[in-house]
Amino acid sequence: MATIQDVAMKAGVSVATVSRVINQSNTVAPKSVNKVRKAIVELGYQPNFLARDLRRAETNRVLVLLQSISNPYYATIVKGIEDVAQKHNYSIMLCNTDSEIAREKNYIDLLGKKVVQGAIFLDTEMSSEEINLLEKNNHIVFCCEYRPGTQVSHVMIDNYNAARNMVSHLISQGHKKIALIAGDRHLASTNQRYQGYIDAMSDAGLAVEKQWIFWSEESSFKMGMRAVENFLYSKDHPTAVFAMSDILAIGAIRAVHTHGFRVPEDIAVAGFDGIEYSAASVPSLTTIVQPNYDMGGLAMEMLIRKMKDGERENKEVVLEHELVIRESTSRTIV
Repeated sequence: MATIQDVAMKAGVSVATVSRVINQSNTVAPKSVNKVRKAIVELGYQPNFLARDLRRAETNRVLVLLQSISNPYYATIVKGIEDVAQKHNYSIMLCNTDSEIAREKNYIDLLGKKVVQGAIFLDTEMSSEEINLLEKNNHIVFCCEYRPGTQVSHVMIDNYNAARNMVSHLISQGHKKIALIAGDRHLASTNQRYQGYIDAMSDAGLAVEKQWIFWSEESSFKMGMRAVENFLYSKDHPTAVFAMSDILAIGAIRAVHTHGFRVPEDIAVAGFDGIEYSAASVPSLTTIVQPNYDMGGLAMEMLIRKMKDGERENKEVVLEHELVIRESTSRTIV
């Protein structure tokens, strides 16, 4: 495949001249233009217009960094971001970090190189100090997650009260032995939901057993199954399980059924997020529904105000969540 260097050599001009011809600059002499165009045809050279656009400082692109593109929780958030971006003539670059700091920083380098105008973080491995330093010279916004100690605009829900509401619902159903499948410890939302669980149990005078708390390495179906299998090893297993994501909860339901128990008759299961699959699981999943689309759209609007209007004020927007009670927790225990 011919390169721009091959075209320059064949035409007897510099690479810069070839680039100017490709970009239809009027600063190149007609004779050189003809040489370049002839060389392009003879070599079958195909200019990389995407690479050209990425090098332009005036690009209307923004980064969207997330932990794992395979997690359906992010899908509706990204849709909200993209819809608002399109209305304002922006495009997004979706960046899957896999929670790897080196990979994340490679994407963030695009900010410094002015390949993108701003970034929306759905998650980050960076420290508060690194984020604050990045924010000083760049336009960034947090969506659904937030790192305490940072001075960055963000939109999220009240994770603490959402978790507390869910555990209180399970307690109202008569459950006293409630297990927790927790998420990634480095996320602020995980710690807030954990504290909501602890406080709801404490307020009801219920013990929190160490063996009933499972810290998941990832939010996945298999980790939800593994957590329940751990709980069932105990002679005095829990009668209810609260999972910090719907994917974990759906895995938990599968494990309960696999081991010959019923949901919710033997073990109730509740989730968090409100993904589309939660209503289709068998039984349908009780969950905390987050306004994912609205969170994504608001985050993009915040970023646009920073990029276009130079807004420097850092704002916090907390949206309402909804406790949706379905079949997986509906039986009242006597």
